[in-house]
Amino acid sequence: MTPLSTKALNDDALPWKVTVLDEIGSTSDWLKQNATNAPIGTVVFAESQTAGRGRRENRWIAPQGKDLMFSMLLKPEASLAKWPRITTLAALSICKAIEAELPLTPRIKWPNDIYLDGLKTSGLLAETVSGRDGMVLVLGIGLNVNTLDFPPELSATSLLQKLASPVLREIDRNALARRLLGCLHAEFQRLEDGYNEAIAEVRERSWLIHRQIRAQTPQGEVFGRVLDLDEEGHLLLETADGAVQTLASADHVRAVR
Repeated sequence: MTPLSTKALNDDALPWKVTVLDEIGSTSDWLKQNATNAPIGTVVFAESQTAGRGRRENRWIAPQGKDLMFSMLLKPEASLAKWPRITTLAALSICKAIEAELPLTPRIKWPNDIYLDGLKTSGLLAETVSGRDGMVLVLGIGLNVNTLDFPPELSATSLLQKLASPVLREIDRNALARRLLGCLHAEFQRLEDGYNEAIAEVRERSWLIHRQIRAQTPQGEVFGRVLDLDEEGHLLLETADGAVQTLASADHVRAVR
């Protein structure tokens, strides 16, 4: 097991200022607590998290030194109304990094998960907080890389598990993390110009399009068939009465067919 290396993950060609910690409660919580003094572009990786979490405060459980768990402090130059695009671009970045490094076909399960063969392998969570010069964004990412055992109640997998070779060594997390940091930087440049093209690439990788789903929205549970993504990356859902509903966000999104 090769540990993550601060030296290996810092690249002068990228704007990120990377630190690797052995153990922390939550990388996102640490950045939120330090948002007023940490420089924009700070990236914190952890070999172990004791309080990692995803949407709805769900715990993100990972054994020490096996996966990638990190958070980034961002201040997009676009208007606040466009900041939700960061989640979509980050999901695309994760897919591209996996595709570049491994013979796998990741899919984006809207709004913030990455699937391999119908099982979750990555999740991300973006949160806005007050920083030194106004609002900033903390983006947390968890990616199952080398974990091989998951609790039976979790519909989860890892990159190594999906490679399915009994003689395969563990995936080089430093190489994968470097690739992912480069992809994130490249995709974030499309926050305004090029976002339509990015959505086309997200659409190609969508796990939900054409599936029947149930989802929980602030207005209640919805059920229908996913038709497409709109220009913002929101879900277009055809309900039982033939109406088309746009979902900008939702929880408990699950495919029923």
